[in-house]
Amino acid sequence: MNRRGAMSRRGALAAGAGRRASASGATPRSRPAGLVFAALGCLALSGCGDTPGFDLVLAGGTVVDGTGAPGVSADVGVVDGRIAEVGDLAGRTATRRVDVSGHVVAPGFIDPHTHSRGLIFEIPTADNFILQGVTTLVEGNDGSSPLPVGPFLDSLERHTTAPNFALFVGHGTIRSEVLGSEDRVPTSDEMERMKGMVARGMADGALGLSTGLFYLPGSFSTTEEVIELARVAAAAGGIYISHMRNEDVRVLNSVEETIRIGREAGIPVQMTHHKVGGHDQFGLSAESIRMMREARAEGVDVTFDQYPYTASSTSLSSIIPRWAQEGDRLEERAADPATRRRIVDDIEAFVEMRFASDAAKIQLTRCDFDDGLAGSTLADVLESRGVAATPDAIADLILEFDAAGGCGAIFHAFSEEDVEAFLRSEYGMIGSDGSLVRFGEASPHPRGYGTFPRVLGRYVRERGVISLEEAVRRMTSAPADRLGFTERGRIAERMVADLVVIDPATVADRATFEDPHQYPVGIPWVFVAGVAVVEEGAVTGARPGVVLRGAGWN
Repeated sequence: MNRRGAMSRRGALAAGAGRRASASGATPRSRPAGLVFAALGCLALSGCGDTPGFDLVLAGGTVVDGTGAPGVSADVGVVDGRIAEVGDLAGRTATRRVDVSGHVVAPGFIDPHTHSRGLIFEIPTADNFILQGVTTLVEGNDGSSPLPVGPFLDSLERHTTAPNFALFVGHGTIRSEVLGSEDRVPTSDEMERMKGMVARGMADGALGLSTGLFYLPGSFSTTEEVIELARVAAAAGGIYISHMRNEDVRVLNSVEETIRIGREAGIPVQMTHHKVGGHDQFGLSAESIRMMREARAEGVDVTFDQYPYTASSTSLSSIIPRWAQEGDRLEERAADPATRRRIVDDIEAFVEMRFASDAAKIQLTRCDFDDGLAGSTLADVLESRGVAATPDAIADLILEFDAAGGCGAIFHAFSEEDVEAFLRSEYGMIGSDGSLVRFGEASPHPRGYGTFPRVLGRYVRERGVISLEEAVRRMTSAPADRLGFTERGRIAERMVADLVVIDPATVADRATFEDPHQYPVGIPWVFVAGVAVVEEGAVTGARPGVVLRGAGWN
């Protein structure tokens, strides 16, 4: 028996509707596929014998199908985890009928950029994501992934989760494995090792190659190195997704680098959490969109995703220059007065460029050495010490916290105008860059609780930046098409019944930077393969999600 056949016999999932994952969706195990589709055809003729016509009917809603087409009044009928019929199903029998009058029924949201693997075994229901309507989580972003990919996905498949789960293979993880944190070009043998690891990741089911060229050790790689590795992912049908090398003074150079990688590697490329940082760069979104338009006209398949906030979040150490961290020798370098002065000067230049030297724009999410710092800004910390927030004091505090064990931080550095400009671009989609979190712990970025409802509430209903139908497309069919999930992302017959019910009048995020641990409102029902994972606004505990593997899986 081949591996694919062996995998198909693994244990059943929730409600007896066990499914085996593929890149395109889930094929029901409870009946052979031919019988499922025969049943669907039978249902279209108003049912078969005395059996219920549907497992589930969502009745009376407005169906926004994920394609961008106008919403239509229709019922949605589900059988064996798939959409069986869309239309007037009044009078048709169903095991369960949910009245969703006054609500929108949409495909489940697909989040192409999450940081969820660290807690997914502890919180398999992924509450802060599914309560937003997210039915598929994608991990392995920013160049960081499990390695090897296969054992992690196999373990998760046995464990089961509420949402579906997929991941990329990370360039940074691979480079660290082969080169450590050294700033040099790999030898030919090292390059072959890295190429082999990308190929193994793709064969294990990765969706493609991710890079974090802003982070160590990805920042030490050349464009040529990335192109060579991206070609391996392209040969296996994958895509390339990147936290670009620079998102502020050289953001347009980074856009061009990403486009070049797509052109020369022959691979679809995605600029993930695309944004423009630093007050002097505000407005460059228009130029980035123009560059994408021209590249697409030339045949380069380039897209982006974004989150609807004017602040990012990552480690505080990201402010420290990469040259100072090379080879894990920051402590040694900082001990030399002259070298420390160079480090401080570089930190000060970055803080001025990104934050206009305003320490209040850097907010701590957590510090493992002191839980009480979560939620404070660097300005708060310096004030509590009676120290003026001078450039030197800010730089010294960043180095102090890094030496003590490091902190995560939120960086307020973007403009609302650029956020809205990216939202208007048809090349974009929505991705949270959010983490799976323990409710009430630390002070995370609110995007982990509010990204998708924020788009629907603030930018659709309140500000009218984009239409509801277009917003749903950015959250569903756009990422599904980009990631190769051919049986998800749309409401249509035979598609997997990942569905979300939205109250368009009330949907909203509630999480704030000051009080992030707040779930959204206006999303009362969420279904994964026809199984309710959120029911009347509450997590059910069901775990019907599957592992979705890329086109290169074998």
